Amino acid sequence: MTSSDSGQRPGEHMSAEVAEQPAVLAGLVDRRKDIAEVARSIAARPPRFALLAARGSSDHAALYAKYLIEVLLGLPAGLVSPSTATLYGAKPDLRDVLLISVSQSGGSPDLLEVTEAARRQGALTVSVSNTPSSPLHSAAELAVDIGAGTENAVAATKTYTATLMALYLLIDAVRGGDATEVATIGERAQRALDSTEDAVSRAVDRYRFVERVITTGRGYSYASAAESALKLAETSYLAARAYSGADLLHGPVAAVDRETAVLAVTSAGRGGAAMHDVLDAVSGRGADVLAVGSAAATMPAALRVEVPETAEEVAPILEILPIQRLALGLALARGGDPDRPRGLQKVTRTR
Repeated sequence: MTSSDSGQRPGEHMSAEVAEQPAVLAGLVDRRKDIAEVARSIAARPPRFALLAARGSSDHAALYAKYLIEVLLGLPAGLVSPSTATLYGAKPDLRDVLLISVSQSGGSPDLLEVTEAARRQGALTVSVSNTPSSPLHSAAELAVDIGAGTENAVAATKTYTATLMALYLLIDAVRGGDATEVATIGERAQRALDSTEDAVSRAVDRYRFVERVITTGRGYSYASAAESALKLAETSYLAARAYSGADLLHGPVAAVDRETAVLAVTSAGRGGAAMHDVLDAVSGRGADVLAVGSAAATMPAALRVEVPETAEEVAPILEILPIQRLALGLALARGGDPDRPRGLQKVTRTR
């Protein structure tokens, strides 16, 4: 059934869910005491390192959490390869290890199996999900409910930013923080959406016929670059590829030319500052650069989408908002329906 058959306009769900994010984020801050309880349990059993298990958009949220854990907690952290458990039956020694499984639905069989196996192998397991009744929440020793509400569009928007917010609140609480940097996140998210509307519309007009996109960022914003590529691929069917700014210069830049659009996520801080040389290089090869973030105004770019500045570790929660709107706008301009991308379902079950 198409959107017109069901009486819904293309992109109606995605548009509404993008707009809900300021309230969802503010609500999470209001409920931070629940997350702090989980953090206290983690702090009572200090891990020697952390592992993160996730797929899809949740994998990009896990990448963000990896930076948070390594920078804010000073712990080594890594992303799990679920197939080592599901396909190869590996049983590593996970005593004194923290495993955080991130899944919006909590229904992916491979993440469930990884979590169950890790718990048997001695890990302290934590589920971060939007579905409190999910098997994943039951399998983990501790659980964090991101509380984003029902998400009808296939492309994750509010569940993605709510997952980022929940992970930040969890890790900040483990280190003894009081969430000062996100106290007004709902208001700043609203400004990020309202203040970028015109710039996003210009970007949609400029890039509606592009076919090849590279997304890039460094530090915390690398997760945003990865999520941006996924959003553009699944909603607009673009050939989009994400690279760390550093990795982009280690070879892939050779493929950049005048037919390439580069979406650079550049927020204030060390990661954004490190992007100047990267964008000088791709601009020199003729790429059309779109810079998004609180440092966009200082970047060599054809078009800029400026986002309100925050602490660098919080920036991914805001900088992705106009990019979601860009993906929505491009999908509609190219005749698609981002609520129902072809060949995709809301819950993807892998093993």
